[in-house]
Amino acid sequence: MKKITDLLKELNIKSNQKGCHSGLSWFGSGEYIKSFSPVDGSLLGTLQAAGVEDYEKAITKAEHAFLIFQKIPAPKRGEIVRQFGNKLREKKAALGQLVSWEMGKSFQEGLGEVQEMIDICDFAVGISRQLHGFTMTSERPQHRLYEQYHPLGLVGIISAFNFPVAVWSWNVALAWVCGNVCVWKPSEKTLLCSIACQNIISEVLNDNKLPEGISTVLSGGIEIGKWITEDHRIALVSATGSTRMGKYVAQQVGARLGKSLLELGGNNAMIVTASADLNIAMRAAVFGAVGTCGQRCTSTRRLIVHETIFDSFTKSIQKAYNQLRIGNPLDENNHVGPLIDSDAVQTYKKAIAQAQEEGGEWLVPGGVLDINGYEGGFYVKPAVVIIDHDAAIVQNETFAPILFIMKYNGGIEQAISIQNEVKQGLSSSIMSLNIQETETFLAHWGSDCGIANVNIGTSGAEIGGAFGGEKETGGGRESGSDAWKAYMRRQTNTINYSKDIPLAQGIVFDL
Repeated sequence: MKKITDLLKELNIKSNQKGCHSGLSWFGSGEYIKSFSPVDGSLLGTLQAAGVEDYEKAITKAEHAFLIFQKIPAPKRGEIVRQFGNKLREKKAALGQLVSWEMGKSFQEGLGEVQEMIDICDFAVGISRQLHGFTMTSERPQHRLYEQYHPLGLVGIISAFNFPVAVWSWNVALAWVCGNVCVWKPSEKTLLCSIACQNIISEVLNDNKLPEGISTVLSGGIEIGKWITEDHRIALVSATGSTRMGKYVAQQVGARLGKSLLELGGNNAMIVTASADLNIAMRAAVFGAVGTCGQRCTSTRRLIVHETIFDSFTKSIQKAYNQLRIGNPLDENNHVGPLIDSDAVQTYKKAIAQAQEEGGEWLVPGGVLDINGYEGGFYVKPAVVIIDHDAAIVQNETFAPILFIMKYNGGIEQAISIQNEVKQGLSSSIMSLNIQETETFLAHWGSDCGIANVNIGTSGAEIGGAFGGEKETGGGRESGSDAWKAYMRRQTNTINYSKDIPLAQGIVFDL
C-alpha cells in the first residue's frame, strides 16, 4: 500500500486544495473544510468550499458548455466516456485506495467501487449508439408519427459518502452520452475522492479540447445542495442519501416543476425459508450485514427466518460473527472497517440502546471498540439481535452494522408481509430452493422493493440492471437497463408528407 502522501500526489490532490472546478483550474472562496480519515482519524487534506459567486461562475460555464456539448453526436460523446473509463483503469489502484482511506471501506471494496465506474463507462459507450426512439402508425394518411429523446441540459448530482465515486459515475456516464453537462455536489465527508475524479475527467476533456463546464464539482456543505435543488437552471437533480434529505429535494424541485431522481434509504430484508441452502444464506447474510460496516444502502438490516430452522441458522450466524476481524480496512486480513465518523458511532449506540429497551435478545452483543494503533478511528462491533418484527427500531434504517433477526411460523406470504411492512423499499432477498416460494416472492403481490433477489443477498448490484427502489426509497432508477431515459426529455413528432392538412380524430375544418 502507498503512503497517503504519495497517493494524493499521484491523484494530483494538494494538501491545501481549492474545492471547485469546472474544467481548467481549481477555485473556491467559501469556508474551509477538513477531510479526516475514519481509519485512524488523521487529517487527509483541507479544502476551500464554493461560495455563492463560485456557484454562479460554475453554472454559467455549465450553461455555455451545454450549448456546445449537446450538438456533438452521441457516439462521439460516448468516445469521451470510453477514454474516461480507460483513465480509470490506469488509476484504479490509487483511486480505490483513496476510497478506502477517506470512506473507510475495505481496499477490495474500494477497488470494486472503481470497477463499477469502469463498468458503467463501458455500458454508457454502448448506449451512446442506441439512444432509440419509437415509431408508431399514424391514423392520418401520409403522416409519420414517432418519438425521440433529447438531452435535458444541466444535471445536478448530490451524492453520499458511502459510495463516494461510483454513484457519481452512474449518473455522469449516462448523462454525458445523452448530451447533458453535470454539476456535482459530493458529500463533505469524502471530498478528496471527488477531487480525484474531477482531475481524471478534466484530463480527458482537455485532451479533446472540449469546453469548461461539462463536468463541474462544487465542494461544500448543505447550502450547495440547496442551491442546486432550488436552481431552475438545473433540469434534473439526482440525489442519493437519507429519506429526509430526499423529501426536501423532491419538494423543492417539484415546486419549480423540475425533475428529480431519488435514491434514498433502504431497510433491506432477507427471507430464509425452511427449504433454503443454509450455508449460502449464512454467507450472504453476514456479508450483507457487515460489508462496508453496514453503510451500504443495500446492506442487510433484517433477517426473517422460518421457525423450523431458526435455532440452527442463528447458531451459524453467531459462529460466523465471532470469526470476524475488525480493524484497518487497508489490511486485507480484516473483514470490517470503521464507521464514517463520530456521528455515525452515536447513531449506532442509540440504536443499540433502543433495541435493548424494546426487548431485543442479543445473539452477538455490540459495542464501540478501541483498536490498538487506530485510536482515532471509528470502530464498532457488528451486532445481531433477535427481536419482534414490529419493534419500532426495526421499522427505520440504522446505517450501521446491526442485524435484526425475526421469526415467522407461517407460509411464504407471511414472511413477505413482514418484509413489506416497512416504509422503505430498496432491496430484498429470499433464500429458498422451493420454486413456489421464490416465484411468489417475485410475483407482483410479492416483494414490493425495486430489487428482489433469489438465493443471493440484498447487497450489491450489477451495472446492467436498473438500480433503485420504491416507497420512501424514492422511486428513482440509475445505472443499467433503460435508466438513460431519466436524463432525457421525451418528444413526440408528427410529419405530414401529404398535399393536404387532415386533422386528427377526423375533424373537418373548412375555410
